[in-house]
Amino acid sequence: MRDSISLATARRIALASQGFADSRPQSAVTQRHLGKVIGRTGLLQIDSVSAVVRAHYMPIFSRLGAYPMHLLDNAASKRQRRLFEYWAHEASFLPVETWPLMQWRMAKAGRNERIYRRLAEFGRDHQAYIEEIHRLVEREGPIAASDIDGQRGQGGWWGWSDAKHAFEWLFWAGRITTHSRRGFERLYDIPERVLPGRVLDTPTPDEADAIRELLRIAARALGVATAADLRDYFRLNPVEADERIAELVEAGELQPVRVEGWSQKAWMWKDARKPRKVDAQALLAPFDPLVWERGRTERLFGFRYRIEIYTPAEKRVHGYYVLPFLLGDRLVARVDLKADRRAGTLRVMAAHCESGAPPETAQALADELALMACWLGMEGIEVLPKGDFAPELAGACRHVDVGERLALLPST
Repeated sequence: MRDSISLATARRIALASQGFADSRPQSAVTQRHLGKVIGRTGLLQIDSVSAVVRAHYMPIFSRLGAYPMHLLDNAASKRQRRLFEYWAHEASFLPVETWPLMQWRMAKAGRNERIYRRLAEFGRDHQAYIEEIHRLVEREGPIAASDIDGQRGQGGWWGWSDAKHAFEWLFWAGRITTHSRRGFERLYDIPERVLPGRVLDTPTPDEADAIRELLRIAARALGVATAADLRDYFRLNPVEADERIAELVEAGELQPVRVEGWSQKAWMWKDARKPRKVDAQALLAPFDPLVWERGRTERLFGFRYRIEIYTPAEKRVHGYYVLPFLLGDRLVARVDLKADRRAGTLRVMAAHCESGAPPETAQALADELALMACWLGMEGIEVLPKGDFAPELAGACRHVDVGERLALLPST
């Protein structure tokens, strides 16, 4: 038997599971706050686009407000490391405790399975060179692919040098990992010099156990989800995941539910919170786990969302780097943002409002933009006259003082 829940209930469950039912800290954000967010989301997606700020910094801001970004940098690079990088939901930061759960995927990569076709071909054809690069990392790490003489690529997949291919193959196979970053470029080292000994000494679960645990992480993070949603979180395929999902249902950890308006079967995590109200206010990065699966975003919020970075400018509907705005338990607007660091201005390139957005949307969004401007070290906000919501938002932003907001932030 499946219990039935309303769409509004499903939304609130999803938001609570992602941490949006909790109030933001009223004091300085610490590693404890950071750890709580990542414990909920399970991972942070990494992306190279920096129109506003690198993608992995944004989910923390969305949930905690202005925080010192060095907290995340330290968690991913210092000696007391809390995070490591690997391919999970795309390139991601993950808690170091997840390292053993990814060993099955690393082992497959080492056999040239479940990796990009060109990288698999390189692995089969250049094994001796890959081993040479591995010995180099053992001897000289941390090291970047561009540090090797004559091995500077031209950027992008097609411009990768042989060294970059070798480093990436070894990274997929778990034989090297990210030590730190120089700008956005990875510096690689061997896991034994990067990860805590307690993590490396943890017994490696078999593939079925590891996938089952990854699905538990996904279920806790999503709250209520279809099988496709659960698989997507760690990019699992049906062959890998569906039997494990059935086992979690049989064990009572996933509970069958009918969600109003959903045609797909759905499951709810056994300990999912069901708040009666969610009073959230947040700008969301395109790669936030709340919205990264666009079909789920549309099912939950009635919000059709597409990233238009690779769409020709003249064909874009909402803009280049568009952030949805969450108010209460709904996505009520979206803004195309650009941080002009030279001018010290957070620029709203376009603003659009959703049908039925409440009257307070403009002021709430202006407040959130002011908070973001403070966090990014911007001195002001400029709203360009593009989009149906731009005039109203511009009016609200005129009444927001970024400097005054900065003075009210907790000391970091």
